[in-house]
Amino acid sequence: MLLAVPTQYQPSDFLPIIVQFVLAIAFVAFSMIASHLLGPRRKSVVKDEAFECGIESVGNARTPISVKYFLTAILFVLFDVEVIFMYPWAVNFRALGSTGFIQMIVFLALLMTGFAYVIKKGVLRWNESR
Repeated sequence: MLLAVPTQYQPSDFLPIIVQFVLAIAFVAFSMIASHLLGPRRKSVVKDEAFECGIESVGNARTPISVKYFLTAILFVLFDVEVIFMYPWAVNFRALGSTGFIQMIVFLALLMTGFAYVIKKGVLRWNESR
């Protein structure tokens, strides 16, 4: 039978982690400096032009964007993160038993309540103006 023995960690126990962290930062710094110093420098009008996804820029980049776009993006991230919480629950479904099942039912009820509120407020309606 194994017993939990309290361990007193010394600063030297963290030395391998610190060394690996320092080496990782040094490698990144070295790579960035070396690519800057050794890389080609070919300036041209075409290279200095703004470029996005192969489509040439037309007009002003400061055009106003509808707040509905941002609301939809925030809601997507919110519900996506909440669905991510369901994966560990599904993996450990049997180990959690009925208590875990009831907790997930409460979680899903709150999630669906929030979704119903979003639908009722009309946040996902794109064609109608508020």
